[in-house]
Amino acid sequence: MLDELRRLNNAFGIGVIRLDAEHFMQSEILFSAKEKESLDWETINRLVDDNRDFKNFLKDLMEDIKIGKVKSRYDEVYEDEDFARLKFVEKGILP
Repeated sequence: MLDELRRLNNAFGIGVIRLDAEHFMQSEILFSAKEKESLDWETINRLVDDNRDFKNFLKDLMEDIKIGKVKSRYDEVYEDEDFARLKFVEKGILP
């Protein structure tokens, strides 16, 4: 599992945090996020083959780029006050 996370970090700069829900301050960063200037097409193609949701995400993204505006539905972005109301707070995961 760590090898796959390391691969995603190297390929896409995805950061990974080991979250300790009971002792939040003892959580640790396993792989720091980093900005990438180029894409790892081998990994992208592998993800497209293995994950229909990712394939649909890329299809929607390419369509949005082609028409020059966002018409697809992506993850909701929360304002700080809305985010504070999420269940993470109730479960003690976030302060």
